[in-house]
Amino acid sequence: MVTVNLGMLHYVLDHVYGAFMHRTKMSTPFFSRGWGGTKLDMLENMINQLFPDLGRQSLPPTEIQPVWKTVWETRTACLREGVFRTPCEDQLLGALPPESHIARVAFLMPKSVPPQNMACVVHLAGTGDHTFERRLRLGGPLVKENIATMVLESPFYGQRRPVLQRGAKLLCVSDLLLLGRATIEEARSLLHWLDFEAGFGKMGVCGLSMGGVHAAMVGSLHPTPIATFPFLSPHSAVVAFCEGILKHGTAWEALRNDLAAEKVAMTLEEVRERMRNVLSLTDVTRFPIPKNPNAVILVAATDDGYIPKHSVLELQKAWPGSEVRWVTGGHVSSFLLHNGEFRRAIVDGLDRLPWKESSL
Repeated sequence: MVTVNLGMLHYVLDHVYGAFMHRTKMSTPFFSRGWGGTKLDMLENMINQLFPDLGRQSLPPTEIQPVWKTVWETRTACLREGVFRTPCEDQLLGALPPESHIARVAFLMPKSVPPQNMACVVHLAGTGDHTFERRLRLGGPLVKENIATMVLESPFYGQRRPVLQRGAKLLCVSDLLLLGRATIEEARSLLHWLDFEAGFGKMGVCGLSMGGVHAAMVGSLHPTPIATFPFLSPHSAVVAFCEGILKHGTAWEALRNDLAAEKVAMTLEEVRERMRNVLSLTDVTRFPIPKNPNAVILVAATDDGYIPKHSVLELQKAWPGSEVRWVTGGHVSSFLLHNGEFRRAIVDGLDRLPWKESSL
């Protein structure tokens, strides 16, 4: 009788998928155009200036007014799509590609229920999630629980992808920081709209993988308690690009050559250390604890080839009161097979929030 170590099988699946996606010549690596020059310098300065103020409270979200159209409607639910100009400040707007200036959202909500008796969760994109469909499938069954789903198309993805970018393979390191910063500002503005314009009784934010890092940041910065759901997520992009499988899909030689063009000679190990320093700006443990850490539920995989366990536990340790739930599997298999666990976490986290008092 042959016994199979399922954990190892899931871990190997992640590596096989990673090898196909990130080590073959068929696929462009991440950051093939280098660091991003002055854009990276500007973003590093901008984000570093944020950290002393994060403990007090960030600026309130910028108000937006999405323009909506109805995609379909049934007796029980309605799907709308909306567009709005990204609320990023001028300096960020100038660094974003023109294709990313207009944000797109899908909004699936139950009918015949007043908004104050409903919750809504904003779903942020994981690496390579260019469309609304997967996240609408995740949120769709929650309609019967009176939970609406709002799906944000990330900058640099989908219809917002720069014309020279192949798939999800960002051209420069600065693009990763830009994508994150713009996503956070857009998500904060959407939550503000859901609260003050749409009048929802509870709100949350979730994301898988990279989207979970952004969700954690948004949950940390929101001025009122919301539920926060990082799924299959590291505490920092350092883990993904310097420790996990994505390190094999990063254009290290191009990054070294970019520095050499600036008369900075580095070994590949020094280039990796420079990357660690830059991406440490994405470390969620540097952000304030959310207003209601009991409504933070992390779902992590036992045999994840992209996200090591220590990274998940670092965020839980930084946010006392948060909960980690483990699913059996790797990054890819959990992404495909554990939507039920993600939905259960969403329901449970929202249950830990009080309903907003009606202003009527």
